[in-house]
Amino acid sequence: MNRSIIRHGFVLILLALLTGFLLPAVEIPRLGLSAHTIAILGGVLLIGIGAVWPVFQLSARQCQVMYWTWVYASYANWLGCLIGAFTGAGRMTPVASAGAEAGAVAEAVVTALLISVALTSLVAVGLAIWGLRGRGAEDAAR
Repeated sequence: MNRSIIRHGFVLILLALLTGFLLPAVEIPRLGLSAHTIAILGGVLLIGIGAVWPVFQLSARQCQVMYWTWVYASYANWLGCLIGAFTGAGRMTPVASAGAEAGAVAEAVVTALLISVALTSLVAVGLAIWGLRGRGAEDAAR
């Protein structure tokens, strides 16, 4: 079990709950609701990853990269949607924002965050899949 990543999961759930209070104040409420939901799901995902952490067969360096890519992607996904909701930057989230667009700076920040989420998520998932390769002792007993 990895208590640190589990702690990040609960912090993200707390941020999700606080985000829910902000929904009436955002420019794009549906994108604000997406930020709320993404933070809850990201938090639960981090808790689950932390719970099964010992199962991953990775080097120390790979574990460190996997840890930080999961943590970064979870927080950045929430933050990107939240910034988009407050600023009206919806180019990267056309469904949730119903086509709303904001100024160039706000759109650039949200775009950078969400693209970085996509890239780091691919690394995190790839490492998780790689870390679950082979058969552990408990799998061989079945």
